[in-house]
Amino acid sequence: MIYGYIRVSTAHQNTENQRFELCKFAENQGFSIEKWITEKISSTKELKERKFSHLLKKARKGDIIIATEISRLGRNLLEIMDILHFCLKRGCQIWTVKEDYKLGLDIQSKVLAVAFGLVAEFERSLISARTKEALARVKAGGKKIRASQHSKEDSRTKSGNRKTAKIRHEREKDFKKNRSQQCKLV
Repeated sequence: MIYGYIRVSTAHQNTENQRFELCKFAENQGFSIEKWITEKISSTKELKERKFSHLLKKARKGDIIIATEISRLGRNLLEIMDILHFCLKRGCQIWTVKEDYKLGLDIQSKVLAVAFGLVAEFERSLISARTKEALARVKAGGKKIRASQHSKEDSRTKSGNRKTAKIRHEREKDFKKNRSQQCKLV
């Protein structure tokens, strides 16, 4: 069985680019993808929470799992290595389009897997650092960072009702205004 695995981190991202790349790759290789697994979940989530773990459990000897890049499997080196090791033991293969990587039993495949895993983990840490820096800069500029709609609804439920949430919001606004005025005086 040939599986196409597509993962995006947020619901705002589109899976169609990955699907297009995988279809084009399969066509160039002379085969078609028999089953698609698509999910919208961060790779930082535990593997057991992702559809990919179910795919790994189903994979049998001779099966091929194709992803656009190794970072779609996970962004943590140890997790990627565990996945690749699991596939080696099962006799299934993982192919990536962008890195043109085909997991096999040879030493070159294993060395490349380590290198790609390190790059994926490094990339993830850079993204995280840039996000934290941007949030700190925005906060330092006095702007309020708004939570997602989902968290706003949760906070309303926890606080009891919208009126309580509105009062709390006004207090926070007054506190920030007073704090910014104190900063200007110093």
